[in-house]
Amino acid sequence: MFEVAALLVTGIVAGFVNTLAGGGSFLAVPLLTLLDSNLSVIVANATNRVAVLAQNLTAVVGFRQERVSGIDLGLRLLPPTLLGSWLGSWLATRVSPEVFEPVFGLAMLAALPLLLRKPRTDGSAPRRLSLPLQVAIYFALGVYGGAIQAGIGIPLLLALVGAGGLDLVRANSVKVVIIAALTAVALTQFVIAGLVVWSYGLVLAVGSGIGGYLAARWGSRIGPGLIRPILLVSILALAIRFLV
Repeated sequence: MFEVAALLVTGIVAGFVNTLAGGGSFLAVPLLTLLDSNLSVIVANATNRVAVLAQNLTAVVGFRQERVSGIDLGLRLLPPTLLGSWLGSWLATRVSPEVFEPVFGLAMLAALPLLLRKPRTDGSAPRRLSLPLQVAIYFALGVYGGAIQAGIGIPLLLALVGAGGLDLVRANSVKVVIIAALTAVALTQFVIAGLVVWSYGLVLAVGSGIGGYLAARWGSRIGPGLIRPILLVSILALAIRFLV
């Protein structure tokens, strides 16, 4: 009973944080290894994908109910992201996460100015990066999301805001579409490899689905003004976690 309660509560919190910013998986994955000492980090990482998929699917529904849909733009960004996710999940059992983490920690700190810049007030559209550069960015994010996943929402949001010129609410609605798709690709590979513990993953998914849905409804109403501080704290915490 304790395990079920812990998975549900952690799932709700992780789903909420992941939907508004990112990094919630750093709560879920350690919990899985604590509940079962025989569970390796690789298996916990794979099992957590069940919850990540659930939270992003419910978040898509929540955003649509708030009349904020990122499906159209998300679908256009999927090809390089899904290719990267396939490669990343293939590498997940072959390359240590320590190879990725310091690089991503530095990259997120370097990208902070994109989020801190003031929005335009003259009504002009924000400047976007070239298409080839955006394709390269989303491919790299797909590799990371497929291999590690934890924290992927943060650099993805930075890309959608900095490279795509979206506001935070719109960027979040696109983000959950992309992560749902790349997670489905990665989860398929992990299931085939027999790395998913369904008894944990499904319970965690119930909580994460609730958290993702609530965050989508709430985040659409509060707007970017209150999402931005949550995202900044998440970025700094995640960067420190990767670099220390």
